[in-house]
Amino acid sequence: MIEEKMMATEAPRADGALARLARFCYRRRRLVLLTWIVGVLALAFLGFTFGAAPDNEYAGGNSDSAKAQALIEKHFPEQQGDTLTLAIKAEKGVDDPAVRQRIEKVIAELDASPITGPVTSPYEDPKLVTQDRRIARTIIPLTAKDVAKTEVKPLVDTVKEASGDGVTLGLGGDRAEKAETPPQGPAESIGVLTAAVILFIAFGSLVAMGLPIVTALLALLGGVALMKLVGHLVAAPDFAVVFAVLIGLGVGIDYALFIVTRYRDALADGDAPESATVKAITTAGRAVLFAGTTVVIALLGLVVMGDQMLTGMAVATSVAVLVTVGAAVTLLPAFLGFTGYKINSLRLPRRASRRARAEGVPAKDRRTLAERWAGVVQRWPLPAALLAGAVMLVLAVPVLSMRLSMPDASVQPHDRSSYTSYEIISEGFGPGYGAPLIFATETDSAGADLHSVVAAVGRTDGIAYATPPRVSTDGQAVTFMAFPRTGYQDEATSDLVHKLRDDVLPRASGGKEVYVGGPNAATIDYADRISSRLLPMIAVVILLSLVVLIALVRSVTITLQAAVMNVLSIAAAYGVIVAVVQWGWFGSALGFPTEMPVTTYIPVTMFPLLFGLAMDYEVFLISRVREEYERTGDTRLAVTRGLAQTAKVITAAAAIMIAIFTTSLLGPDVSLKQGGLGMAVAVLIDATIVRMVLVPAVMELCGKANWWMPGRRAPRATPTARARVGEEARA
Repeated sequence: MIEEKMMATEAPRADGALARLARFCYRRRRLVLLTWIVGVLALAFLGFTFGAAPDNEYAGGNSDSAKAQALIEKHFPEQQGDTLTLAIKAEKGVDDPAVRQRIEKVIAELDASPITGPVTSPYEDPKLVTQDRRIARTIIPLTAKDVAKTEVKPLVDTVKEASGDGVTLGLGGDRAEKAETPPQGPAESIGVLTAAVILFIAFGSLVAMGLPIVTALLALLGGVALMKLVGHLVAAPDFAVVFAVLIGLGVGIDYALFIVTRYRDALADGDAPESATVKAITTAGRAVLFAGTTVVIALLGLVVMGDQMLTGMAVATSVAVLVTVGAAVTLLPAFLGFTGYKINSLRLPRRASRRARAEGVPAKDRRTLAERWAGVVQRWPLPAALLAGAVMLVLAVPVLSMRLSMPDASVQPHDRSSYTSYEIISEGFGPGYGAPLIFATETDSAGADLHSVVAAVGRTDGIAYATPPRVSTDGQAVTFMAFPRTGYQDEATSDLVHKLRDDVLPRASGGKEVYVGGPNAATIDYADRISSRLLPMIAVVILLSLVVLIALVRSVTITLQAAVMNVLSIAAAYGVIVAVVQWGWFGSALGFPTEMPVTTYIPVTMFPLLFGLAMDYEVFLISRVREEYERTGDTRLAVTRGLAQTAKVITAAAAIMIAIFTTSLLGPDVSLKQGGLGMAVAVLIDATIVRMVLVPAVMELCGKANWWMPGRRAPRATPTARARVGEEARA
């Protein structure tokens, strides 16, 4: 009697809040659909018209580079504003009459632009030309700090069109690099089309295929518009939109897929459409709520990093995920009310004939491939678990050599003008010219002599040369620059910055605080700050996610298993990123122009995203396993049936995620390529090695200990349920 009461309380309630919500959305489907359409259109108008501008500022904090930048902004206002760098290479030399005429024409056009300040010709300053007179450079100041890339693009085109006939010109600088970077393009559309094909194969019905797609797209439109409005409260970087689209599409389609699958199963069991909708929402819908909550909690773990850009990224993406969860449990039941029994309409013709042929096969031979596979793993659980764990550890090995940095012109596609500028400047003036270090210190006019510091910096191994010190007009600060012999992405440059700060400057400055800044040093400081806070963020994400998972599965053992497996799969994904991006394995085939460090924010944003997404599959699988365990009291049978019932939908969901994430490889942004590759690999590992091998193997090894919860006995099936299971087995 006690066991029966316990089973009743743990079963989905037909009169609970989710059931009432499902009935309301089903019965008032026209009102719900109209509300969603009007609401999304209103959000789209407001968000895309009045949304906040992106904020890509990653510097700040209490770092050396932040202090140097603050001094420069305060005492050297004339140094503010962006600049472009024109690089020139002439095989016949820049003094050839025809070459000079072409160069001066380009400089005149650049100087005449309304967005540029006065341009100094390299013919007016011998320091701007190499000794062999084959390579020259000049700086082009921009009149405003935030110039639109549409205004810079004509300048890039002017420079590119002037190249040829033995003269190569390139326009470098952050604004030029962004101006010639093409938009992401139709990559997401390709992902949606691929998802549609996968859903059609999985469901065999155009109607069942269409519901997840339409639900996810409508939710995504509303989510992106809402995140733009939320940007007024918490500014987000521009790449947050792309991440939100990738994640929103992935989880939106997956969540709808889970619910539609349970709805179709309920119809197949004889339920009417309304009761099937209620059952789908109270089971799969409940799992979706927990899964979506886990994703949001994991994302908000980025707040621990204390970084404005990452906080904006977390909040923006969380908004998109919350909207997709809301659509899954409200909009989708309304759609199911319109489809009813027609959910299986427009089917693949071959599926019916296949089912008819299967009716003559004995029941024992109709076991699914997933059931047979689970049986194999459960017969040899220890070797299976050890082999799967070893594979993931091997994949994770490269992560030990991971280096973090931000991309610059040197890692861009080689047909870009910014890369051409970098290549010419590196050849003529050294690779460190594009990675200058800017030194700044507070002082007064009497103590403005920093020549001893400049001399010490200039003598340091790795420094090509240092410029003379310059005193601010108010006499309160001094600054000078030094150019490394190595480039922006070289590890030696990072080592040099740390050597200057830890050894050279303290000895040479006589106790005066001299700060090392500039874009190069800011990138190094940002990578150091992210690395130092990565482990605390991981710990917070895991702990908060475990609390949510324990509340759902009501088992400490399974929750800990999930945490360990998720960390292993993410570590393996990190390792693959390092091997491809940093080591160059298959990099060119996957669209990476050259070997490069991993973009600083990619690993730290990937972890909460992947941990949350991995929990989606964990929640969906374990919730079905638990249903079977509470029905049968047999862990082995529960795992086998749970895996059989979810293998198809998890495989389809993972395939959709992988298809959507890999579309980022078709885009131009090398950072987004890294993120998409890593997330696709992690989902692939999670849906295959983890769900198909590690989960059944480890649960088989743990047995009844899987259901351990402090202060609570593991549930057992009632005698009636055990008798029913026995009858099913004999049948």
